[in-house]
Amino acid sequence: MLTAVRGVGRLTLDYTQRVGRFTLFILSSLALAILPPFRPRRILAETYFIGFSSLLIIGLTAAFTGMVLGLQGYYTLRKFGAESALGSAVALSLIRELGPVLTALMVSGRAGSAITAEIGIMRITEQLDALDTMAVHPLQYVVSPKMVAGLVSVPLLTAIFDVVGILGGYAVGVGLLGVSSGSYFSGMVQSVVNLDVKGGVVKSVVFGLIVTGVACYNGYYTDRGAEGVSRATTHTVVTSAVLVLGWDYILTSFFM
Repeated sequence: MLTAVRGVGRLTLDYTQRVGRFTLFILSSLALAILPPFRPRRILAETYFIGFSSLLIIGLTAAFTGMVLGLQGYYTLRKFGAESALGSAVALSLIRELGPVLTALMVSGRAGSAITAEIGIMRITEQLDALDTMAVHPLQYVVSPKMVAGLVSVPLLTAIFDVVGILGGYAVGVGLLGVSSGSYFSGMVQSVVNLDVKGGVVKSVVFGLIVTGVACYNGYYTDRGAEGVSRATTHTVVTSAVLVLGWDYILTSFFM
């Protein structure tokens, strides 16, 4: 019995230590981002990598998601004679839930894993130690630009995801299944309120912080060797997905 209690206590303390170190890592990175010297070129470069380079996968995912919502929603609503509510169903599903969540998951898989691998290689090849030796703060030079870029890019990508997804639902519902174009957009305008949009924006900002924070943290504290980088990259994708889904539930409860 005492051994079991010790094991639970050890796991609890280890988890608490990890959460505390991760929180301090995020806060330190954000604080250093607003302190000189500022590096706008690095922020723009990271924004290009995280945001612009993800447009293709975000656009494809959004288009097919909207098309599936339009197809499934039409046949579900037709059972109740409510085909005119298709625009409302597609828009609310994307703006409130699917847009922020799927965008974060796509960014995590494409950019988050690459960020972890990049910082992890810098760690095992002692490039981060070299920056520290040259009186350049590794967090401020490497991590902070990525954090700022993630906070900017993910909300913008989410907005693009929502628009493309709504157009995908329109293409299937109106163009393929014959739903009235006017009822599609009028139902969307009547049902989507400011609270829905604010909820989607808040979620996208939080998810952007989570994805980039987890990616940078796992890369910064990776184990030595190629195996450590591989393990950190896998851990980034899995942890980001779990945290995004968990925080999605928490944030949804505040915007109901």
